[in-house]
Amino acid sequence: MIAVINAAFGIETFLEGTRIDEAGMAQMQRKGEFLVGENEPGSIIAAVYVELRGKRGYFGVLAVDPKCQHAGSGRAMIEAAEDYCREAGCRFIDLTVLSLRPELLPFYRRLGYVESGTEEFRPARPLRPGVECHCIVMSKAL
Repeated sequence: MIAVINAAFGIETFLEGTRIDEAGMAQMQRKGEFLVGENEPGSIIAAVYVELRGKRGYFGVLAVDPKCQHAGSGRAMIEAAEDYCREAGCRFIDLTVLSLRPELLPFYRRLGYVESGTEEFRPARPLRPGVECHCIVMSKAL
């Protein structure tokens, strides 16, 4: 799963290093969990992190193997994250989009998400020198 996530986020050249490692994944799994998509048993092609926060759910680190993108796997993983949070009693679900990835906003809008605020970006890995970034919070009623 780590390889799929790092491959999918390889386009984020504004950050140094890889997106996730074993320590980072273990830290995230203490607060939430990863859902995975497979094209055959044992062959992970997609992943999404979900976290329950009371009546609000959160999803992030949506990753699809670059060789499998544009075939509906991302949308399927979002639906799985929404179902997971809905079944846990969440009434809303949130996500954050980095301001340096504005091409993602229309995709999430088409799925019913609306901008609901901004947050400071606290990267686990450093931004390249001279780069500024913040998070755009998007939310959806479940």
